Amino acid sequence: MIPLLRIALVLFVSVEHCWFQSFVHGQENKTSSQDVRSREGLLALYNFCEPGGPLVRDQSGRKDSTHLRIGSMRGVQRLGNALKLTGSTRLLSGKSPTPLIKAIQKSGSFTIEAWITQANTNLNGRLNTEGKVPGELDAWKNNVQLVLGNEVSGDRQWKGTYHMVALYDRGLSEQEIASHFQAGAGAEDSETAKMAGQSPKAAFFEEHIAPMISEHCLECHDTHNQKGKLDLSWKESAFKGGKHGVIIVPGKPEESELWLSVHHDEMPDDRTLLTSEEKALIKQWIQNGATWSIDHIDPVLYAHQAEVVSNWVRRLTLSEYILTVRNTVDVDISEDARNLLPRDLRADGFSNTAYNLNVDLKHVNAYAQLAEKIVQQMDVASFTRKFVQNLKFTDNEMGALIESMGKWVLRGPVNEHELFAYRGITTSVAAAGGSHDEAVALVVEAMLQSPRFIYRVENHVGDGTVWPVDDHELANRISYILWGSGPDEALIQAADKGELYRDDLLGQQVERMLEDERALQRSLEFASEWLNLNRLTNMQPSSERFPDWDPMIAHDMREESLAFFRELVWEQGRPLNDLFNARFTYVTPRLAAHYGLPEHMVDSTNSGLQKVKLTPETRRGGILTQGSILTVGGDEASMVARGLFMLHEVLRGVVKDPPPCVNVVPIPTEAGLTQRGIAIQRIDNVLCGGCHKRFEPLAFGLEKFDGLGSFHDEDEHGNGLREDGRIRIPGQPDVMEYETCLQLIDFLAGNERVQETVTWKVVQFALGRPLTAQDANEVQRIHEQSRENGGTWAALIKAVVLSDLVRNIKTEKESK
Repeated sequence: MIPLLRIALVLFVSVEHCWFQSFVHGQENKTSSQDVRSREGLLALYNFCEPGGPLVRDQSGRKDSTHLRIGSMRGVQRLGNALKLTGSTRLLSGKSPTPLIKAIQKSGSFTIEAWITQANTNLNGRLNTEGKVPGELDAWKNNVQLVLGNEVSGDRQWKGTYHMVALYDRGLSEQEIASHFQAGAGAEDSETAKMAGQSPKAAFFEEHIAPMISEHCLECHDTHNQKGKLDLSWKESAFKGGKHGVIIVPGKPEESELWLSVHHDEMPDDRTLLTSEEKALIKQWIQNGATWSIDHIDPVLYAHQAEVVSNWVRRLTLSEYILTVRNTVDVDISEDARNLLPRDLRADGFSNTAYNLNVDLKHVNAYAQLAEKIVQQMDVASFTRKFVQNLKFTDNEMGALIESMGKWVLRGPVNEHELFAYRGITTSVAAAGGSHDEAVALVVEAMLQSPRFIYRVENHVGDGTVWPVDDHELANRISYILWGSGPDEALIQAADKGELYRDDLLGQQVERMLEDERALQRSLEFASEWLNLNRLTNMQPSSERFPDWDPMIAHDMREESLAFFRELVWEQGRPLNDLFNARFTYVTPRLAAHYGLPEHMVDSTNSGLQKVKLTPETRRGGILTQGSILTVGGDEASMVARGLFMLHEVLRGVVKDPPPCVNVVPIPTEAGLTQRGIAIQRIDNVLCGGCHKRFEPLAFGLEKFDGLGSFHDEDEHGNGLREDGRIRIPGQPDVMEYETCLQLIDFLAGNERVQETVTWKVVQFALGRPLTAQDANEVQRIHEQSRENGGTWAALIKAVVLSDLVRNIKTEKESK
């Protein structure tokens, strides 16, 4: 292997003395754990350890950090903890780093330490120059920018690889210079190390071992079950072992019961055995020291590892298509679209899950018919004047129109191939003697059937590492997250100017867009998807059991939940966790009577929705006591269905599907046996209890609500119903006891896991895909940022848009 060429460039500048020193070392960069970098006077530190994206973050830990933005990602390559400049680009601070400049002016000196590998390595290893530079640092202007790799003007490109760059507001001593050089580019203090990323052993554990333990071990050996008194979900308990003692001996797989049990196919018990490759990974992990880099293995992080690719070609959902047509050409095609296009199916809790948005022949035919219908409803001449005032039917002018109009319709610049294709249409119309309005109409019709319109197409560029979307692709991501439709003119103009990668300017765009009615409607779409409110349309309870059922009550239940969400989130601007226990709701007189609410709560002369304040006697508050949610249990108010809803949608838990041989038809209640009694029988069953005790008890507090959401103290058989219970959060050892359902919902509203789950659900809906372990850290940052700003919908959406999950992509090559 060719050793890494190490170059340490140290520049000291002061009013008395200026000298430059260059070292070349032809050995591999080996960093001792004892070697740490000086932090006194550190202004900025770039170690290029980010997994991708256009930002190079300042890792100095200062509050006034100076992040750099890569001008063109096509001119760089990510090389682990290094950045290679291969083409025309530069790394530029987004604005003048005034605090940095003032610190240098105040001290009168500074140091730049840069570890680089030049593309041209013709260096002699000797001191190049030493001398004085006249002038005073306090004469520096405060409006300059920090730039690497090129001049600000872009006319002096440097090519090579950056390993580390540090900037100090003082002159380092010769001893510090020698120490830094001896330590190498990788030396860092503990604070920087935490920000710099994982060690190879930690990455191995998180990529290979944690998912394996989650898949094969935690069904029996987690905090809930602890078979053999062994809990492998937590680091501390895993190394403590079980009733047979320690099972992991770092460095010694032959003495580790974990390895021996899987090696001899003793574990997993009665489940799919590990493959030879998986066994080899377990052995390698223990042999290399059994690094366990995370405290808790959360199974939900690994539930979708196999099927999720980070960046999909995203077809517009039915609602997105309707809104995009309306916002693009001002035509309401909703009725025709709902009649012609196939219904979007739910996958992983949402109907906008990208990998499930397939296109078949019925879609193709529908889009062709819809494009024709849309153009027939358009005023083509008026639409054309939005882009040109006096259109002449010449080839060049039609080309200019296509570029301008296409950028709007296709939500981004038209490329040369597309321009050629659309100009072919106008040329053919002109040759046949048609008018320019006819030509424009045919071009628009073609654009409305284009993959660029039907899909949210993003170019995959790069070398298999993380790459960013371009400015217009980012504009599309933002607009579909906030509005469920394409960007408006203001967002397109911001993309044209390259402003969407600046946090401050992007934040302003988000705040502007949140004031639009489309943002409110998009949030209601999220609520409807998350709570699966559309299922109420097809609800058909037993007429024998519920002879007084009115189908309009199901409609009222759906409208109740949406009105409640709108009031709490938009009118009151409350934190999202209040969705679980806010003591008000919206009901019609019909729904109030169904719930058994006191007559004085509603105005019987007003048949519409009315806001009512809920008293403790009603036993209601928040979404979990609304009929739209309570009806998930079916006619029998099944603890299974309600418990699974609580587990999946409220507590972000997972449980494996039942074996095919198991009868999942709800068991009806009878005299002397309530649904809770039936649930307890399943929990006590040795074959069923391991899974059912994870979720059925979560619904015990809702037992007094029947299958249609009415409140009773007894069921139809005279069985007394209860609302007390005990709840355990997934992965947590503590158990919380409650006496009433109101105590339960208050506990859930204040629980961190529940609050994090709402964040996860919103992020999943925004990205259009399930989340994985690779997303966990960034989602947690989103959650913390949102909570710091009030935990509201606006705070959460802004944190999502400003996150790396939105502004970066991973190519399919890397994800595999």
